[in-house]
Amino acid sequence: MGNTLTFEDFTKVDLRVGTIIEVNEFPEARQPAYQLTIDFGDLGIKKSSAQITASYAKEDLLNRQIVAVVNFPVKQIANFTSECLVLGAVMEKDVILLNPEHKVKNGSIVA
Repeated sequence: MGNTLTFEDFTKVDLRVGTIIEVNEFPEARQPAYQLTIDFGDLGIKKSSAQITASYAKEDLLNRQIVAVVNFPVKQIANFTSECLVLGAVMEKDVILLNPEHKVKNGSIVA
């Protein structure tokens, strides 16, 4: 099942809830993807690239809360800088976004 993490390892991962406030096409990406702008409350606004075009239309993503890792180093993807990693469940070629069951404050810690 992979490598075992210690609890200390897990606490290094900063998982937060944010709300998608902007969605753009990303034609320069190697795989079909969107450019997302996400509001993480007190942590500010961060951008991410997400390969979720098979599961979501752009208009379905606006104002949707998601869970993301916010403490990865920035990653350059084509002409875009990704600042966080949006999390989802991978089902063959589809990715289903993880999100809280009820609306919560942007920037809320996921534990």
